[in-house]
Amino acid sequence: MYHRWLLSVLAFFLSITLVACNTVSTQQLPTKVTDTTEKTNSNSQQLPKPTAKRVVALSSLSADIIAQLDQTKIVGITGSKLFKDDSRFKNIPRVSEGQNPPNLEKIVALKPDLVIGAEGFSTIPIQKIKQLGIPTLLTQVNNWESLEKLTKRLAELIDADPQPLLNRYKSFLPDGANQSITALVLVSRQPILAPNKNSWAGDLLTQFKVKNLAAELQGKSPVGGYVTLSAEKVLEANPDAIILVNPPQGNSEAGVLDSLKKESFWKQLQATQKNRIYVFDYYGLVNPGSIDAIEKACQQLKQDLFGAERT
Repeated sequence: MYHRWLLSVLAFFLSITLVACNTVSTQQLPTKVTDTTEKTNSNSQQLPKPTAKRVVALSSLSADIIAQLDQTKIVGITGSKLFKDDSRFKNIPRVSEGQNPPNLEKIVALKPDLVIGAEGFSTIPIQKIKQLGIPTLLTQVNNWESLEKLTKRLAELIDADPQPLLNRYKSFLPDGANQSITALVLVSRQPILAPNKNSWAGDLLTQFKVKNLAAELQGKSPVGGYVTLSAEKVLEANPDAIILVNPPQGNSEAGVLDSLKKESFWKQLQATQKNRIYVFDYYGLVNPGSIDAIEKACQQLKQDLFGAERT
């Protein structure tokens, strides 16, 4: 039983590391570039010259941002179910599939002048690519500000205008939100894991002015930004609303609910009694995944939380 629990936890944490998350740190660029983790004013950064014209993206979010900025610059992407039916990437070579490491030979054959990876999952491949003399960029995105910074950084690198995309991001968020609603996001049952403020999901709730009752909690989770909650802790928090996350493995919504209904505390929660249990897709809420996934998560937050407050 412990072995099965450990495998499920490791699978979840591995899926989280597929996120391109928080700040942007330059590994090797064509010329000297100020690290964006040290600067908040992008206007003060020195742009690399020449600009990148052939980009391989090892994260779905970076691939999507590059394609949105200038689709002609993307020459290779990671395999992702998010792009399965996306016509933009139909003829773009896949350099990896699923959780398998990227194929370095395929990457080199594409003759990229920039390879973008996600910190954690792509760290080792990026180091190897860097050793081959190919410019690289390692990214993290675990809050809204870092999404905007990443978009600006990538726009700089390929000489594109980020403003239309930044304007689109703003449209995802509610105008003048003033919510008093409390919530918990539960991403697994065994153990019960919830994101605190140092995660993409936690920061997204902050953007919506929703009080995340796990925001200030800290724990010994293998991945920063997530804490383990006991049944007693969930009962003590007793949120107005609970957001459940469908795992990336594709379990059904009914499966997620049924697993938590087995917990003795479940029926005692006011969120359960008031039928304020909402199920979200993993992509968009836990892992940004793509711009469309983020937009979908934001739309659902508006509908489920804001709509429920008005009724």
